[in-house]
Amino acid sequence: MAGSNLYTGTLDLLVLKAVSWGPRHGYAIGRWIRETTDDVLVVQEGVLYPALHRLERRGLLKEEWRRSETGRDAKYYTLTTAGRRELRAETSRWIEHTRAVNRALAVST
Repeated sequence: MAGSNLYTGTLDLLVLKAVSWGPRHGYAIGRWIRETTDDVLVVQEGVLYPALHRLERRGLLKEEWRRSETGRDAKYYTLTTAGRRELRAETSRWIEHTRAVNRALAVST
């Protein structure tokens, strides 16, 4: 499923959620996704960083360089106002979508 619109949309939603509480650098975003999904979703760097850049180009994230907790310079991402609106809208769509899929999967033939 990697590369599909469903996967891309899911990743975008998770990235927006990861930064909704404040700035995070890329590694911390990937770690948050992995930890909050109990290691079910592990996002490789080659997928995560293009997603971050795509969300930034769309105006949903902004970036700034800061010193990380390890003392290294890192690019931190924060949610823009448009990103917060997108997160709310996409969260609602996701919940509706998963309810519909769960209903369909529960039907026995």
